[in-house]
Amino acid sequence: MDAVLVLFCRRPRLGEGKQRLSRALGASAALTISRALLDCALEDAAAWPGALVIAPYGTADATWAAGLLARAVAVQPQPGGNLGERLSAVDAAVRALGHERLLFIGSDAPSLTVPDLSAAAAALERSDVVLAPAQDGGVTLMGARCGWPDLAPLPWSEPSLGRALESACRARGLSVTQ
Repeated sequence: MDAVLVLFCRRPRLGEGKQRLSRALGASAALTISRALLDCALEDAAAWPGALVIAPYGTADATWAAGLLARAVAVQPQPGGNLGERLSAVDAAVRALGHERLLFIGSDAPSLTVPDLSAAAAALERSDVVLAPAQDGGVTLMGARCGWPDLAPLPWSEPSLGRALESACRARGLSVTQ
């Protein structure tokens, strides 16, 4: 079965999301950047040849998410909780639909390209988990062909996330490709 691309995103709204940018540049500039980042992620999602799931931040934005692209998409809203809890819940819901290989991206990694996504999907043919490290110590992409270890306690939005995520996967006996 082909890999499914899962896009985690927030609906750009003035004063919501991108709080660090907002503090540094102001709410209006943060909103402009948020919109541009989402547009970049949607461009890649539109070009993705496989199944696509958009996971908006909350059920209130499900209709908005369903209309973001001209192509067919499934919508799986993120439930409450920290990012690890939300990722785990969406992962379980998408796997319950029969999908096995899932690639998760956010709307804040403009350096990712469709060839990067395709390479990550190919890596899941030989590895349980694929992680694309970010310059800040996090990850720009995380993919798995099986359920994740417990993601809730990981240090989300911290420079140690990438190492912690890899360690959690390896501790569960999963093979990891970066």
